[in-house]
Amino acid sequence: MSATRLLGTKLVTGCLVVETGLRIGGSQEMMEIGGLDNPIIRNPASGEPFIPGSSIRGRMRSLAEWYFDELPRDGDVTKPQLRSRTARVFGRPAQDPKKARGDDAAALTIGPTRLIVRDASLSRTSREEFARGRPITEVKSENSINRLTAMANPRPMERVLPGVRFDCEFVYRIFDVDGDNGEEDKRLFEEVFLVALSLLQADALGGGSSRGNGKIRLELTLDGSPLELPTPEFAGP
Repeated sequence: MSATRLLGTKLVTGCLVVETGLRIGGSQEMMEIGGLDNPIIRNPASGEPFIPGSSIRGRMRSLAEWYFDELPRDGDVTKPQLRSRTARVFGRPAQDPKKARGDDAAALTIGPTRLIVRDASLSRTSREEFARGRPITEVKSENSINRLTAMANPRPMERVLPGVRFDCEFVYRIFDVDGDNGEEDKRLFEEVFLVALSLLQADALGGGSSRGNGKIRLELTLDGSPLELPTPEFAGP
């Protein structure tokens, strides 16, 4: 095993602003007459919409794996390329060091997951608007239509309205691995983590993104100073 020591963290905070309706589905625990079949996820204590950190993190990782060509060849998300840049930042499946062999054993030297993504709750402004009764969600009706019979199959779905703001927080941990003084993690903060944030903003979050949902804008600070995200450089066709 490698020698690994935590040197410090970088804290990225700010707002995730919904620009087109945002849909992150929840579960319908109770059947109600006239109830919605496809509700969004909400805090069970307050009824407020929130965005799970796992949804933000998972989308960032997926986009980063596509961008860096580090997607598992069979698409199995439980089998990432263990020595890849994305695995170092976003983590890898737990393994028993005594049973690891070859590349799996070598991957254990990268240390623990670097990135922590908190659940994103409503900002103070949006929470106050919600408390005053201002709608912050809508029900969007979608249809699939049989091409031969023209029979419609309506699908009402709940979405968070544009303009709603969520507080977000990202913690990036920097480790000294085998005496590198954290240089590799500092490099990957710029080259992987910030690029993944930029890809998220350029793409979409949540369900139905190909149908207009999920465009967001990030307003972020790094350790209290304004953070400008890099522009991803695509290889082209």
